[in-house]
Amino acid sequence: MSAAEHDVLVLGGAGVDTIVYVPRLPLPYADSYMIGSGIETRAGQTGDFVALGLSALGLRTHHLDMVGDDGPGDLVREFHRQHGIGLTALPLQAGTKRAVNLVGPDGRRLSLYDSTRADADGRVPEATVRGLAGASRHVHVAITQPWASALPLLRESGATVSTDLHDWDGTDGYHEAFAFDADIVFLSATALADPEATMRRIAEHGRARAVVATAGAEGARLLADGELTHVPAVEPPGPVVDSNGAGDAFAAAFLFGLLSGEPLPVCARFGAVAGAFACTVPATRAECIGRDELLRRAPRAVADLPAV
Repeated sequence: MSAAEHDVLVLGGAGVDTIVYVPRLPLPYADSYMIGSGIETRAGQTGDFVALGLSALGLRTHHLDMVGDDGPGDLVREFHRQHGIGLTALPLQAGTKRAVNLVGPDGRRLSLYDSTRADADGRVPEATVRGLAGASRHVHVAITQPWASALPLLRESGATVSTDLHDWDGTDGYHEAFAFDADIVFLSATALADPEATMRRIAEHGRARAVVATAGAEGARLLADGELTHVPAVEPPGPVVDSNGAGDAFAAAFLFGLLSGEPLPVCARFGAVAGAFACTVPATRAECIGRDELLRRAPRAVADLPAV
């Protein structure tokens, strides 16, 4: 175990979501809908859920982001207090980041992000970033503003870095800074015309040791050392009710494996197990797979897989 104060620093991605379970997606136009399951606003965007997943797996986790002095910000702060996750919340004048998630009966999600809740000048608190990154074994960076500006500081710290590009289309320039300056890159294959070509471009133009593209029920692709392998999907332990947070759970479990010294195929298997578990949990509940259950569902026997 490293002498670092934190195993993982999560940078960015704090906010609140309003969850609405709708009868179908896309939602046909109507003047109104009655939502029998209720409409709930709760803390938990990508950084919050990665931090929750890491903490549930026993990793010492700290979260740094900009949070407003408002009701949504209070929800974010309470979320971290409730789950025992350290939070450094810097003031955000525009207000805490927020989104509306429409969730269909099959668990698919449509997210509507409020783009007005972003830092306008792109400056980051360099001393704070340097201090927290220097006290961490690993840093996971959300692609929310203004954290692209922190990437050079993270490299100086000596910590390894990961990021999640989510539904990148493979061309948007904003994502490239993250894609090319991380050691581990996660992304969804949803918007990619050619996932393999995008993964190889990330590896060739950046510093990634591994690139992982998730594809829901089709499993995931893992690219490392020039070799592309398929990671089979895992049967969920219950009915699929919500895909919110599945990618965050995958990333958290993969990083748990990485920081535990597991081979990359085992890390990816951990991710698949955690992602499948997340799909059985309604987004209105903050619950992630624990260490014991993860290891039970993905036994170390998978370490016999060929190393990548």
